[in-house]
Amino acid sequence: MQIHTVSAQEWEAARQQLLLKEKALTHARDALAAERRRMPWLPVDKEYRFEGPNGAASLSELFEGRHQLILYRAFFEPGVFGWPDHACRGCSMVADQVAHVAHLNARDTTLVFASRAPQPDIARLKKRMGWELIPWYTITDSFDSDFDVGEWHGTNVFFRDGNKIYRTYFINNRGDEQMGGTWNYLDITPLGRQEVWEDSPEGYPQTPTYKWWNWHDSYVEGAAPDKRWVEVSDAGEAAFRKQSTSGKA
Repeated sequence: MQIHTVSAQEWEAARQQLLLKEKALTHARDALAAERRRMPWLPVDKEYRFEGPNGAASLSELFEGRHQLILYRAFFEPGVFGWPDHACRGCSMVADQVAHVAHLNARDTTLVFASRAPQPDIARLKKRMGWELIPWYTITDSFDSDFDVGEWHGTNVFFRDGNKIYRTYFINNRGDEQMGGTWNYLDITPLGRQEVWEDSPEGYPQTPTYKWWNWHDSYVEGAAPDKRWVEVSDAGEAAFRKQSTSGKA
């Protein structure tokens, strides 16, 4: 392994040069998410049934009363490497990376996993692996083949408008590598992060940046932003703007 050493000034200059490319990538990713929010929607007219820890559930019930649903097809079932002790290694890595779902729920979004394993096996696996916070359902019909996840993992996104459900996005293969974090999940939803800086269609829900953030055990539906947190986040935004105008990272 070759090691290239430089002075502190040269190191900082190299970092700043790379930072320009990293910021360009961030802006491109934001623009792509904005385009994604303008994708057409596909109506879901077929009734799908799942089995959950509390019994049978429709696709609509998987939303848990929210408007957005992110559904990851994980492979844990007979015939999959690791069965019955483990799920697919790749799907297990995805599950290991899932952030606390309370932050998604606060943005009107529900995340669920689905496999063909029976619920007792899913409950056993979740307990063993520490995945208790992930709602995990059993596929009982043609959902997986109908939504491109019959033979390989993938993430489907749906939107519920009253009794109507729409498929709004799908990502698989290496696209699933980025999944797990709150921001990446929200960026594939039709409503996005729902913050005022985003380029979203007119009428989409948006709230002031940072203000909705909370401890995962402290979200209260309909609560006004905490006054102290508003002050802290406002000060942080002001510092970012000053840093940006001064030409620093």
